[in-house]
Amino acid sequence: MISKKKAIIYGIVLVIVTALFTSTLQIALGDRVVISKEMYEGYKKYNKMIGLEGAVKEDFYKKPADDKLVTGAIKGMFSGLDDPYSQFYTKEEFNRLKEQTSGSFVGIGVFISPSSDDGYLTVISPIEGSPAEKSGIKAGDKILKVNGKTVSAKHSDEAIAMIKGKEGTSVELTLIRDGKEFNVKVKREEIVSKSINGKMLDDGIGYIQITSFSENTYKEFKTALDKLKSENMKGLVLDVRDNGGGLLDICQKIADELIGEGTIVYTKDNKGNTEYLKSDKEKLGLPIAILTNENSASASEILTGAIVDNKAGVSVGTTTFGKGLVQTVRELKDGTGYKLTTAQYFTPSGDYINEKGIKPNIEEKNPEKQLDAATKWIKDQIK
Repeated sequence: MISKKKAIIYGIVLVIVTALFTSTLQIALGDRVVISKEMYEGYKKYNKMIGLEGAVKEDFYKKPADDKLVTGAIKGMFSGLDDPYSQFYTKEEFNRLKEQTSGSFVGIGVFISPSSDDGYLTVISPIEGSPAEKSGIKAGDKILKVNGKTVSAKHSDEAIAMIKGKEGTSVELTLIRDGKEFNVKVKREEIVSKSINGKMLDDGIGYIQITSFSENTYKEFKTALDKLKSENMKGLVLDVRDNGGGLLDICQKIADELIGEGTIVYTKDNKGNTEYLKSDKEKLGLPIAILTNENSASASEILTGAIVDNKAGVSVGTTTFGKGLVQTVRELKDGTGYKLTTAQYFTPSGDYINEKGIKPNIEEKNPEKQLDAATKWIKDQIK
C-alpha cells in the first residue's frame, strides 16, 4: 500500500511529467493540474529541495517544524548569493536590524562590518565611552568568535545578534590584532549613540566628527553646522574616520548642505538602470577638508566622493574601506524582512570604488598628523 506522503510525491511527479507534453496554461483535469512548459521550467529547479523535504520529514529522528524548515530554506537562498551584505531576517532579527539605525540599543557599543578579503568581521570603530572602548577593543580588530562560537562575515547579522543581549550581561569576544589572538569579556549596556561632535578649532576652523549616519544624524549635524556658522567659521573639517556608514538619505541631506547644486552619487542596478541622487541647496562656500581612513565606509565614502568630485573640498588621510554596493531593506507583512544588495554606486566622476576605496587628495598615514594636515590646507585656502 502506498503511504499518503508517497502518494503526494507521486502526484507532484505526475503533474510535472504531464507538463512536459503541453505548453498550455493551467488546466484542471480531475485531481490533476496540467501546467505550461514555461511554468515547469521555472519550478523544476526546486525538485531536489522538495524531494529532500520529504526525506527529512520521513526519516528525521524527531518531527521537524515546518516554519523552521521554510525559514532555513529562505536563509539558504540568500546565503547562496555569496554576498556578505544580503540577508533574510526573522521577525526578531529584523527588529534588531531596525534598532541599529535608531541610535539607541543594548550592546557593547561597537560598529562592525563584514570584510570581503578575509571573511572576518572587522571592527570599524568602538563608540566613544562605550563598554567596547573601555575594554580595549580597537578599530581594525577582527572578530573570530562570540562566546566561543566561530562567526564569519557571511553571517554577520547572526554575529551581531549574539553580541547584543540583555543589559547587565556579558559577552566574550575572541579577536585577532596584528596576528595575535586574544579574548575580551565585555559587559552589555544601553548604548545611546551620539553621531555628531562639533567644535571650533583655532583660526576660525570648524570641526565636525560624524561617527555614523543614523536617524538623528542630520538633525545633529545641522545644529552643529549652524552653531559654527554663527561663530564666523572660515573653513570646515569633516571627520569620517572609522565611520562605517549608515542611511543613504541621511548622507544625502548632509551633502546637500555642503556641495551646492550637483550630483551626490549615482547607482546602477542589474538591468543597467541608472539613478542619480542630486543636491540642490546653496553651497557652503567655505574650504572643506574631509578626514578619511581605511575604516571610512559606505555612506562615508559617498559623502567623500560628493565633496571631492564637486570641487567643494579635499580628502585628507588614507584610502577608504571600499564599499560601493547599495542595500535595499524591506519589511514583509509578517514582520520578517530582508536586506539585499540591489545596485552598485559610483562617485559623481564615475569611479566605482568597491574593494578599491577612495584615495585621499592629501595622504597622511600618521593618524596624529591628519587633522593638522587638514587645517593647514584650509589655512592656505583662506589666506
